[in-house]
Amino acid sequence: MIKLIVGLGNPGKEYQEHRHNAGFWLVESLANLLDSKFSSQSKFLGKTSTINFGSKKVYLLKPQTFMNNSGGSIKSFLSYYNIKPEETLVIHDELDLPVGSVKLKLGGGHGGHNGLRDTIKALDTNNFYRLRMGIGHPGTKNDVVDFVLSSPGSSELKLIEQGMADASSIIEMLVNGNFEEALKVLHSL
Repeated sequence: MIKLIVGLGNPGKEYQEHRHNAGFWLVESLANLLDSKFSSQSKFLGKTSTINFGSKKVYLLKPQTFMNNSGGSIKSFLSYYNIKPEETLVIHDELDLPVGSVKLKLGGGHGGHNGLRDTIKALDTNNFYRLRMGIGHPGTKNDVVDFVLSSPGSSELKLIEQGMADASSIIEMLVNGNFEEALKVLHSL
């Protein structure tokens, strides 16, 4: 069962529309759908919110430490609420997936993603769920930083928004511990 959903991104208006903030976009979308607002929580170095699925309360977290230092925020939240890493879903942008595609997995490496790298290091485990939001790849490694720190075009944004809708459709399944069902639904979309 998922008790914490973390969206990775960079804080500040200048980063708000960048591809690297796809994790923020999805948790903000979930909060909006379920009439919840984020508030700053300095003890977690982030902004938090709660949503409910029936009787199950789920926390949302947007670390405000910048992408490369996300792990400390997540670790402090898990420690405070006594939530295990395997009860956590981390949502992040993914260069290695086509724009708008969404994949779910448990564990694995960081794949060069600095937010995941820092999270794995801070938690001392990779045993948490990831929801990978496809943003496509610029083509060459040298262009990656500029690519993730720029805004998608309107056609890309439509695909990402569809991916977010697809991802939102499985969140309740994940909260209820129905991971296999969630995988089947995602892979059928």
